Amino acid sequence: MSDVEQYINRRKQTDSQFSQGFESGYLSFKLGVILAQAREETGLTQEELARKLNWDKATVFNLEENVESVGISTFWEGRLIAKLI
Repeated sequence: MSDVEQYINRRKQTDSQFSQGFESGYLSFKLGVILAQAREETGLTQEELARKLNWDKATVFNLEENVESVGISTFWEGRLIAKLI
């Protein structure tokens, strides 16, 4: 286990606020990575995906770049997976 992983584990065990923040931040990060990978695998640009989902390009960018102001509800509202397949 790396020093960073050890530090994160220690902080999560001793600081519940850090633990909650870390987990939610990590989930947002993973969702952004999954969106970018799915979009790239289908050969779509951010602009094309935005048009397909009836979003603006900034929303797609913000999701992929882990901008916290975009909630998980955005994924649900866009029915992202169904529209990409």
